[in-house]
Amino acid sequence: MSEMSEAIRELIEEKGVSVESVKQTVESAIKAAYKKTFGTADNCEVHFADDLSDVSVYSKKVIVDGVYDPVTEIELEDALKMSEECEVGDEILILVDPKTFERSAVSTGKQAAHQGLSESFKNNLLAENKDKIGEVIIGYYQREHNGNIYVDLGKVEGVLPKKYQSSREIYQKNDRIKAIVVDVKPTSSGVQLVLSRTDPKFVQSIIELEVPELEDKTIGIYKIVREAGYRTKIAVFSNKEDVDPVGACVGLKGVRIQNVIRELEGEKIDVLRYDQNPVEFIKNALSPAEVEKVLITDEEKKQALAIVNESQFSLAIGKSGMNVRLANRLCDWSIDVKTEEQAAEMDLSQFSTRKAAENLFNNSSEESEPISTISELPGVDVDVASKLKAAGFDDIQTFVDSFDSDSIKVEGVTQEDLEKVNSIVRDVVEFVEDDSEKAEEEKPEQEEEEEYFCPECGAKITLDMTKCPKCGVEFEFE
Repeated sequence: MSEMSEAIRELIEEKGVSVESVKQTVESAIKAAYKKTFGTADNCEVHFADDLSDVSVYSKKVIVDGVYDPVTEIELEDALKMSEECEVGDEILILVDPKTFERSAVSTGKQAAHQGLSESFKNNLLAENKDKIGEVIIGYYQREHNGNIYVDLGKVEGVLPKKYQSSREIYQKNDRIKAIVVDVKPTSSGVQLVLSRTDPKFVQSIIELEVPELEDKTIGIYKIVREAGYRTKIAVFSNKEDVDPVGACVGLKGVRIQNVIRELEGEKIDVLRYDQNPVEFIKNALSPAEVEKVLITDEEKKQALAIVNESQFSLAIGKSGMNVRLANRLCDWSIDVKTEEQAAEMDLSQFSTRKAAENLFNNSSEESEPISTISELPGVDVDVASKLKAAGFDDIQTFVDSFDSDSIKVEGVTQEDLEKVNSIVRDVVEFVEDDSEKAEEEKPEQEEEEEYFCPECGAKITLDMTKCPKCGVEFEFE
């Protein structure tokens, strides 16, 4: 049985199958051959040496006085030759030489072993690779069939379907291919990994390797959308006020983003800042075009109008509408792009960015309390709001008056921060004049009562007098 032991060791080394799996497979094969030879395998036992240096096959038989079934029973007289201590009713293990098995039994055993090893090999590969979905993997071009590219990944085979290939890329035999695993499928010969180079997660995995700030969570990716082979838009945000997320992704002189573009064979990439304010986010999403104004036309249906200069119109739309289409997917809004001339012909009086901001961020009913403090404003940086509050500028009216007089000086709050807060105040807050003050201002001045004097002595008189109370001169009023 030393040859079998050697074969077991080779299987473990070459196929990477576990020792237990091989032992179970060999045991099943021997029992299948045993059953083919003796009609049953219920009394067959297979024992392995600890170091797999030996494999033994035994037939377990009951000691009887008068054998009826020679496969499962043995005469006491024959059993005593093997062990002097045995008695009727005891069970005894009798060594069996597998070489005595019938030829057809050996074939059956081989077939069972082959099937068992194949299943064990496939299960083992599936267990090893099932967690690789979402992982970037590198392989080498092997062959192409019906537009699908088959990739050598070592123990397993990868397939890059035509629908997951970029239109920019052409491969030759033995070319290096980096792709993301999107599925793991068992096949008749083992396991196949389904690869993709068009998935947005592929771009995310590549850029995460280039930008350490993404790994340490200093900045984050809000969303990535792609038209593979043409353009990718990446919206990023920062978890630290002093870190520019766009600059971190682009890198010094664009080194970081150029490495990503190189991996994507020159595909255009727009890295832009995510903003909670949909107006600002839509402006950013339409880059590289410069947007003059964004109006929310239907907040419920998430529809917006972007107004651009004539020179920026084609850039905002993009080739075959690609730029605005990607912006729609990035923001989850339906964006209609118009030039300033086209917008001038439309009735835009019903749309207001301030009203849109109130609807989007406040979600307040007519009966709700009005906003009175900076910290209540939507979109205001929490850190800036807390510093303003600590310095006594949390009241909106106080802030506006102080900002207009340029008297706000708070440590840790820059002029740019103040201007952002003031811009949000002007967009979101509607200042209502106090009714009592307004009434006071509108109250007409009382007419002064006209005075009359005696023409003779100059004493003060009234209209109901007929003569002067001082000098007695008579007079009448006409």
